[in-house]
Amino acid sequence: MSFDDKSTTDEVLAGIDLTGTRALVTGASTGLGEETTRALAAHGAAVTMAVRDAERGEAAAARIRAAVPDADIEVMLLDLASLADVRRFAAEFLASHDRVDLLINNAGVMACPQATTVDGFELQIGTNHVGHFLLTQLLDPALGSGARVVALSSAGHRFSDVDLDDPNFEHTAYDPWGAYGRSKTANALFAVELDRRLRDRGAHAYSVHPGGIITELGRHLTEETLAVLTDVPADEQIEWKTVPQGAATSVWAATAPELDAQGGAYLEDCGVARSNPDPASRGGIKPYAIDPARATALWGRTEEWIAAAEKA
Repeated sequence: MSFDDKSTTDEVLAGIDLTGTRALVTGASTGLGEETTRALAAHGAAVTMAVRDAERGEAAAARIRAAVPDADIEVMLLDLASLADVRRFAAEFLASHDRVDLLINNAGVMACPQATTVDGFELQIGTNHVGHFLLTQLLDPALGSGARVVALSSAGHRFSDVDLDDPNFEHTAYDPWGAYGRSKTANALFAVELDRRLRDRGAHAYSVHPGGIITELGRHLTEETLAVLTDVPADEQIEWKTVPQGAATSVWAATAPELDAQGGAYLEDCGVARSNPDPASRGGIKPYAIDPARATALWGRTEEWIAAAEKA
């Protein structure tokens, strides 16, 4: 079935039975993560909601149970900006679950003031990429045949390629959108290399651009940083999506059988994105964000970054 930018989570999942499926959604206490959880639970999946704030997570779970009375959901605490906490979470999850069929790496921060994680990573690359990278590595034993990993990237990847030598802006002037772009390119490259590593076991990874949605992801935006998004040609103005429309590509990536032959792809508007090498043009995927050699290099450097941070 064909879907587009107006498709919603419920439309994408119509007729799909996820009974017996275990899903894990990060950043599940609001916005796209909450809607992704609701949609998957409504179709029978058992969902672990990984959240940074327990009170907000439980409030989101209550809203989901009100909408889906028989929802099989649980709330677990996870701070992706702490490598130690990622390890704690993964150990606790694997102690009670022997598999994860759908891993939706949804959590993230966007265009924030310069800051670092507890391990010294620039906050956006540390949260959006490094935290999810380690989480996925630790959960790898639970990713069996048919499993899917969905990395939330963004059209914002166009702002910058990754910097393998200066990930934390120690030698580069910090720019909120440049940092965001690096992290979102990293998400796309991560899916490329992860899919290569998973495909022999019949599992796949994808990256997705959810579209422009008004959620708490934009809580750090100022008039200056917001202007970067809105000051575009008239024929490229952002068409804002509803949250169910924004989460649709994530659940499509997690469940669409036609994507089995498209592992590692970058998806937008419930479709496989076109390659778009024009640096000034929106839409599609920039070639550097799906370059297999770049993806392999980023994987290796990320392992080095984590090892160095944990040794320090």
